[in-house]
Amino acid sequence: MRYLFFIFFCCFSLQFQAQEQQLAFQYLRNGDYEKAAALYKPLHEENPYNSIYLNYLIDCYQQLQQFDTANEVITKQINTLKNQQYLFIEIGYNYQLQYLPEKAEEFYKKALNAINETPNLGYIVGKTFQDNHLLDYALLAYKKTMELIPKANYNFQIALIYGEKGEIENMFNTYLDMILINDTYLPTSKSYMGRFITDDSENENNLILKKILIKRLQNNPITSWNQLLSWLFMQQKEYEKALIQEKAIFKRNEAGLENIIEIGKIAFENKSYEASKNCFHFVLENISNLETELTAKLYLLEIDMKTNASNESIENQFQQLFLQYGKTKNTIGIQAIYAEFLAFKKNEPEKGIDVLKDALKIPINEFQTGYLKTKLADILVFTGKFNSALIYYTQVQNDLKNHTIGQTARFKIAQTSYFKGDFEWAQSQLKVLKNSTSQLISNDALDLNLLITDNAVKDSLKIALKTYAKADLLAFQNKNQQAIDTLQVILNNYKGHPIEDEALFKQAQLFEKTNQFSSAEQNYLKIISINNDDILADDAHYFLAELYLNKLQNIEKAKEYYQKIIFEYPSSIFLVDARKKFRNLRGDNIN
Repeated sequence: MRYLFFIFFCCFSLQFQAQEQQLAFQYLRNGDYEKAAALYKPLHEENPYNSIYLNYLIDCYQQLQQFDTANEVITKQINTLKNQQYLFIEIGYNYQLQYLPEKAEEFYKKALNAINETPNLGYIVGKTFQDNHLLDYALLAYKKTMELIPKANYNFQIALIYGEKGEIENMFNTYLDMILINDTYLPTSKSYMGRFITDDSENENNLILKKILIKRLQNNPITSWNQLLSWLFMQQKEYEKALIQEKAIFKRNEAGLENIIEIGKIAFENKSYEASKNCFHFVLENISNLETELTAKLYLLEIDMKTNASNESIENQFQQLFLQYGKTKNTIGIQAIYAEFLAFKKNEPEKGIDVLKDALKIPINEFQTGYLKTKLADILVFTGKFNSALIYYTQVQNDLKNHTIGQTARFKIAQTSYFKGDFEWAQSQLKVLKNSTSQLISNDALDLNLLITDNAVKDSLKIALKTYAKADLLAFQNKNQQAIDTLQVILNNYKGHPIEDEALFKQAQLFEKTNQFSSAEQNYLKIISINNDDILADDAHYFLAELYLNKLQNIEKAKEYYQKIIFEYPSSIFLVDARKKFRNLRGDNIN
């Protein structure tokens, strides 16, 4: 019975202490320092080894400007318990709050000297300096400890302090020293260094890191420096330079081709087709297996399709691939792209549908099946067979709910409903996709949802939006001139409507696609004149600059609009690219 009573008493005491602690913290957070101190004082006395109670109690006394009381508490703790010399820092800080810097420094030095006598105190001394934002002293503490204990490694803490102090070069060098000690620190170092660099190759921090890495590579050519240079160039979207580093790694270590394939894929997604082509040519020259070979050849074929190679040439390449590798589960990706080529490039959708239906007869896994069904539904939308398309999309979405393929299918359901003018159902699907694990799908869903929401407010019958959706569908079906004419109906009948700028922009893109460059120029200029602060204004500036540069050969105008993005739209996603191109046109040496 006594044993049970003892257990009950202990539980009650712990619960009471927890309540006291919670109440004390509440007082502290609300700035009621007298009440907080009254509670923390007994908590500290009962739990002298609990540094949290001690620190909060000291903080309360300091906030109340009861510096002598705080000093007494700290001194008693140092004299009573062993290895508490790190608290000299708190005494020093107590004096610093009283504007007595010489007295403060005296105690800071005492804390540092304690490391000489007891090196194992080094971490807690450094951490206490750091917690009090005494960063120079913290650096001294960590460095001294590492000198006294060769196995100690506080480079991570030192790097963080350099970052906080804004000493970027020292910070980068410290992270690189960590990697030199042990290359398993490479991912962690990338993560933290990544917070200080941008996608702008001319950013000061990017230039510092590049300079350090090149110097280290010259003095000590280890793979880690190549890997970091490759990573830096990838952040800056300089894919050719990243490829050079990965080639060096491959040749030195005979490593796998995975990183080069990844660069090729990312370059392709970012429309850097020449860099992507170089990646996959290198892969083919150093081929390792059939899957890799097929991946490389498929990407090279897709690059030809994106860069407007003739349909005859592309058809011949597909037939050569099928002749060499057959139509098997290994070539599912090639068969899917071939079906798209037939439908969207050669305008032979029925043949594309047949290719996909034949591919679905091959024994394949559920993910390949979902991928093929999605492509099949895309072609059915292209031919206007919406209901059949929705059946396939829904099957994929149900079978692969939590996979990117299933989420893509859900987006396609929403998009198809939008094409049909069923905006409510489209939005119900889009709302689910806001939290998609795929950032690309999530962004597409947000964009389409915003388009519907913004342009349905002033038009209860949604006639303008339905007309725009019809034009969107016609563009998807490669009926470009019909889409242009449909958008013109909106521009004639809905001046001042929120959808006007969307219609102008969509039409401008189609004008470019059909080589009507002067008309595209006029549309972009209209968007800017309607509202220079509109969400599409920076897009209009950028595409107008691109049009002047690449199609209308007006360098001065291109410079003018790139410069406007730099100065008038500093948060634009086009800022970095606009700055690079402006500097290049101005003749700056950006290498």
